[in-house]
Amino acid sequence: MTFLGMPAFPANAAAAVRDSQLRFNLRKATHTIREKRASVVAELPDWARLREAGKQIKDHTLRNLEGYLLQLEEAVTAAGGHVHWAADAREANRIVTGLVRATGESDVVKVKSMATQEIGLNEALAEAGITAYETDLAELIVQLGDDWPSHILVPAIHRSRAEIREIFLEKMADWGRPAPEELTDDPRALAEAARRHLRERFLSTKVAISGANFMIAETGTLVVLESEGNGRMCLTLPKTLISVVGIEKLLPTWRDLEVFLQLLPRSSTGERMNPYTSTWTGAAEGQEFHLVLLDNGRTRVLADEVGRQALRCIRCSACLNVCPVYERAGGHAYGSVYPGPIGAILTPQLRGMSSPLDASLPYASTLCGACYDVCPVAIDIPEVLVHLRGRAPHPRAERLGMRAAGWVFDRPERLARAERLAGRLRRFAPRRMPGPGPLSAWTETRDLPEIPAESFRDWWTRTDGGTR
Repeated sequence: MTFLGMPAFPANAAAAVRDSQLRFNLRKATHTIREKRASVVAELPDWARLREAGKQIKDHTLRNLEGYLLQLEEAVTAAGGHVHWAADAREANRIVTGLVRATGESDVVKVKSMATQEIGLNEALAEAGITAYETDLAELIVQLGDDWPSHILVPAIHRSRAEIREIFLEKMADWGRPAPEELTDDPRALAEAARRHLRERFLSTKVAISGANFMIAETGTLVVLESEGNGRMCLTLPKTLISVVGIEKLLPTWRDLEVFLQLLPRSSTGERMNPYTSTWTGAAEGQEFHLVLLDNGRTRVLADEVGRQALRCIRCSACLNVCPVYERAGGHAYGSVYPGPIGAILTPQLRGMSSPLDASLPYASTLCGACYDVCPVAIDIPEVLVHLRGRAPHPRAERLGMRAAGWVFDRPERLARAERLAGRLRRFAPRRMPGPGPLSAWTETRDLPEIPAESFRDWWTRTDGGTR
């Protein structure tokens, strides 16, 4: 789900960078996570080999996705689970809503899941009279604050402790057990208030909805990695469990999982191992289990030889924590549940580039390459960004200008004549372009380079390569 009605990224970012508190929160959090990640990655002498292994496993799986999905369906069904296929967000929401209604319940608890945010599941359930309660601490803060997530790993990264305290005091009672009146902004006090609030919900709700970090085709096992334990409460206590998972989250074998259990914790939270790893296969311990396999544009992404590498993503958020653009603009500027560099390449491919917001996302980058350097599955995000820029709609004047430039660069003699003409007219060249327009915006912060009196080509010819 992209937040409808939002302007393009440049307008969103311009507003965000004026928020000094937001910039402070982002810088402090991203630098802390970045430094922890660098420390634990440096401990592994074979990190580059692990990274390459993760890339190869994901690429192999994507090339053979159809077969592995059928294998997964067979294994889940054999273990007592039920598999549903959803072509898009509407179908996924319809399936989940129908499954919840069939239980007779009107409340569900949720494990943190970007796939369900992508399809707008909470909103769809609300329209059907079903209330979804987020149980991840950061997601709880976002829900109580009637807000949007702004980071893959830390959705409430844009909120300060003082703001969280006010949200708990004002809104927690509307969703269940109220926060204590004497609540302070001490992290332990905030966490305890959330724990008591959520514990009642865990013990009384009979339906849970989750995503999954990974699915194992050979056994039909789903895997969730988390840090708080709320996920395990959701996965084990309710009588019905519904998991909505993107089809790209598949791994062929248990042995493949070993690679990602090393890559993901180090890249996301900067830990050697995540505190909670939950696995379940089919209808575990008598629980009714439903798996909804979500496409929602993924097969379209798979058809793009350059863009498909975005489907390797394991949602670690390492690219966000090193991105200079994200650090200053924050996640809301991207207008999508997938912010930062990965969102800039994934959202336009999943949704298309027909809206101004989606068409602007491939430009939300300096192309510095820091995101590629830290990606644990070696997604070349700058390559995909440039690829998508070529597919984005461009103004007629820009297209004509690029066509003219292409005509000049197509023949050496044409380029030579253009260089000589530019040299003769260089004294008339402005240092800044007239505006308003995209060219004037470019020269507001930089001067046009000075045109030399003689081109390198002519100098080379005149001096015989500098020998005379």
